Amino acid sequence: MTGSTRLGAGRYLEPGCRPERTVSTVHELTTHDGATVRGVLATVPGARTVLCLMHPRQDLTHHPLVPLLLQARVAVWTQQTRSVNNDLTLVHEQALLDVAAGTVFLRERGFDAVVTLGHSGGGTLYAFYHEQAGLAPDRRIATTPGGRPVDLAGAPMPVPDAAVFLAPHPGQGALLLGCIDPSVADESDPLSVVPELDPYDPANGFAEPPASSSYDPEFLARYRAAQRDRVTRIDAVARAHLARTGEARSAFRRTGSAIDRRRSLAPKVITVFRTDADPRTVDLSLDPSDRPYGSLFGRRPDLINYGQVGFGRLTTPEAWLSTWSGLSSNADFVRCAPGVVAPTLFVELTGDQAAFPADSRRMAGALGAADRTVTAVRGLHFGGAVAEGEPTGNELAAGRIVDWLAERFG
Repeated sequence: MTGSTRLGAGRYLEPGCRPERTVSTVHELTTHDGATVRGVLATVPGARTVLCLMHPRQDLTHHPLVPLLLQARVAVWTQQTRSVNNDLTLVHEQALLDVAAGTVFLRERGFDAVVTLGHSGGGTLYAFYHEQAGLAPDRRIATTPGGRPVDLAGAPMPVPDAAVFLAPHPGQGALLLGCIDPSVADESDPLSVVPELDPYDPANGFAEPPASSSYDPEFLARYRAAQRDRVTRIDAVARAHLARTGEARSAFRRTGSAIDRRRSLAPKVITVFRTDADPRTVDLSLDPSDRPYGSLFGRRPDLINYGQVGFGRLTTPEAWLSTWSGLSSNADFVRCAPGVVAPTLFVELTGDQAAFPADSRRMAGALGAADRTVTAVRGLHFGGAVAEGEPTGNELAAGRIVDWLAERFG
């Protein structure tokens, strides 16, 4: 398929033109634990507020919001994590150290206000950072869900002056928990199916696209329970491997043997088949909104589910538990949100295909900020227009963000 008929058509938007007087500089930063991360600072004359854009897995240097914010005389910092464009080993607790390095850098640049802007998965990353940065160092998380030590207590973690969330989803793990296919009968066989759990079987309520499917409550209850069961099973696989690795490390410390050292280093990569199967993407009567038919990955989840694209498809045990397990990950927006106490703007996109209305209500309601503004604009998850000829979601969101910043920081 090519052009507008591609399964994933419409995911990527042109970023637009930056003001002529924009100055962009590239910076390499060293994190508290010695990793190197990169960021781009784009600024214009007179910019005293800087908005920070990060995503745990993606490079947002050319995010479509950047030109719109620069035009309003707001500087923009777009930073990568150490796992950019390759999330095989993405550990969210380590990503917080990446965020911290960028926040320290911006404080040292002397901006009047440093404001985080979390779009999509960047929302939970920043909510997690706000929560941990706001704690006394000895109360911060000390180990990952897989047991790896992480020195958040010793890291400088400045608290940002404000937080903006644009179409945040509930977290990588919570998102995957909603779209993982529980009908996989054999984790080694991508085509194996438990028929009574198959979301793309007409016998269970699926309709041939573009007609909306219709699932009954009894099926959905079984389906959601089976999704949790599948994640629980993968959690067990991840923990079993980490336990074996830990035993090998202990043996190496005792013996100094190269054989034990090899055992401690031997990788385990978990393959997770079929992760584009949220019933809400094909049954538009479930938690209705302005969203079109289809998932974040495209217009035919029933096909995409069986392909290579999808959340958490290849991951290490440590990364699975930290990032992709909706049952084990600390990076859960609702869990972290009470710790977001800086002035906060929450912008929902009404056609979002990752954060559905009920998700957005839970997330916004959990925020701890006394100064909290919740608003919604028409737009799709990546900021496109809901309907042809309308302003894009990015344009509408940028207007709300700029006005909100002006009220607080001038």
